[in-house]
Parts: sequence; C-alpha cells; structure tokens
Amino acid sequence: MPAFINVALDAMGGDNAPREIVKGALLAVGECDNVKVYLTGDKELIEKELRGQAYDTSRIEIVHAAEVIETAEPPVMAIRKKKDSSLVIGLNMVKDGTCSALISAGSTGAVLVGGQVLVGRIKGIKRPPLAPLIPTETGASLLIDCGANVDARPEHLLQFAQIGAIYMEHVVGIKKPKVAIVNNGAEEEKGNALVKETFPLLKNCPDINFIGSIEARDIPAGKADVIVCEAFVGNVILKLYEGVGATLIKMIKKGIMSTTRAKIGALLVKPALKKTLKAFDTEEYGGAPLLGLNGLVVKTHGSAKAVEIKNAVLQCVQFTEQKINEKIRVKLT
Repeated sequence: MPAFINVALDAMGGDNAPREIVKGALLAVGECDNVKVYLTGDKELIEKELRGQAYDTSRIEIVHAAEVIETAEPPVMAIRKKKDSSLVIGLNMVKDGTCSALISAGSTGAVLVGGQVLVGRIKGIKRPPLAPLIPTETGASLLIDCGANVDARPEHLLQFAQIGAIYMEHVVGIKKPKVAIVNNGAEEEKGNALVKETFPLLKNCPDINFIGSIEARDIPAGKADVIVCEAFVGNVILKLYEGVGATLIKMIKKGIMSTTRAKIGALLVKPALKKTLKAFDTEEYGGAPLLGLNGLVVKTHGSAKAVEIKNAVLQCVQFTEQKINEKIRVKLT
C-alpha cells in the first residue's frame, strides 16, 4: 500500500460548494499520485457530484457531516455547537492525526477559531498568522498576517517573520528569503508605534534576512519575499491587491475587444498575455495557511473554484513533505 498524504477538504464550505470543491479534489488526485482527499460533508450531495467521474476511488473518500457552519454564524459558538459540521469534522481529523491538513472555503472566523481551539498551537507559538502567497513581478511573496491577529504586538510580528522565512525557504524554495515590514516610508524612524517597536527586533534577529521597511507600492514589484504586518494592514493590502488585479484584467479584456484593430493585435499577443495574466491570478497560489498549528489549516477564498482548491491540496502536500511544522518547532521552541 502506498503511503498517502491525507488531506481533509470541507466540501460544504464556500459559495460554490460542493460542486467546485469536489471538482478541485478530482483535479488534485489526478495531478498528484501521493495524496488522498477526504471530502467532509453531505454524503448524498457529494456522491451526486462524483457520479459519472473517472477517478481513483481509493484516493477520494467521503466522510459524512450532517451540519454546515454558515458564514454569518458567530465563529466560537458555531465551532462549539456544530460538532457534526463538515468543518469541525475535518479539523478533528487533523487533530487526531488522520489527516495532515484541512482546507476550507467556508467562514474565515470559524476556520481561525477552529484551527486554534481544535488543532491547537505549536508550543511556543504566540499567535498563529494567516499567510497567503500573493503574485508579484518576480514570482510570489508571503503576506503575513492577513487576517488572524488585528491586535498583534512586536513579539508576534517577530515570530511572523521567522515563520514566514521558514515557509518561503522550504515550500517556495527561496534561499535566505528577504523579509520586510510594511511601513509608510523606507526610513527606519518612520511608522506607527507598533512598527517602530518591531523594527529593532527584526533588525537584530539572526534567523532572518531582514531588509528593512517596504512601502505598499513596492510589494507588487517583489522587493521582499516575506511581508510582515499585523492583520488589519495585511487584510487591507490583500483585498486592495485582489480588487485592483481583477479590475485590471477586466479592463484589459474590455480594451482588446473594443475595436477590430485591437482584436487583431490581441491575437498576436494572446499567448504572452495569457501567461502574464495567469501569473497574477490568485487562484494559482492555493489558499492562505494558518501557520504555527499542530497541523496545517488552509483557508481559500469563499468564492474558490476548482483550480484554487486543487492548488490548495497540492500546497498541503508540499507543506507536509517539507515537514514545515517540525522546522517551526525546532526553530521557535
């Protein structure tokens, strides 16, 4: 029997569940030979989506869940009361070691609460950060934190930098990743109280390659590999990033269809344009991992479709193969 990496997938979470979630699982097992996906959710609905599909039945398994946590529900109460929900069952599968990771497109609050309460933090981790990869001119950068800790302290941001550097080196493959803190200027004396207190901690940390401050306009150029900030700032950056990207793509498509001349020109540049636009598509980067837990928990967009789900599964496989949690434990505990 081959040794599979087991990934739990919340089949009922998100705007496009369960159809796109199931399609993503099928794409993942078709592309990766050593992963097994456990789809948690309504068995009847999931079976309906799987019907007629050709796939390795030994590598997709349904785990029935009678309940669903809705986006509008209070996260703490939902996790506590809905023990038979697709999200809680998946999280418990990570907690008990059945699965290495859980992926959900459902309620962000419930994923964050459930990850910390059920899966639990690695000993020594003060605040697990949510850290998505974002596209840049040079590849991808890790934005850490983007939603988990809006009241972070300097020592938390220091840990975010250390965790982010480990992730980028061993998952993305960047040796000595450049770490920067988000600021309103490049000078060391700039910034709010949090940034000013955090800066010297980062500067004097021997575990990271700290390059100083980064302004928001320099993020898309890829001037840093790990972008450190507290969650409020990170979430604003992420949402603006995604909004501007989507708007630009829409405007480009509208422009190239505006005249006959533009359409002819578009045919000539189509291959290069398609490749460029794909590089800036957030679906290509999987989900945002909640780093620093005893297992991996990944949050995708609520509107995630099959490609994003597939990439999130592959992301979990790489995270597990590279033993990221073990590396975090060794470095920070």
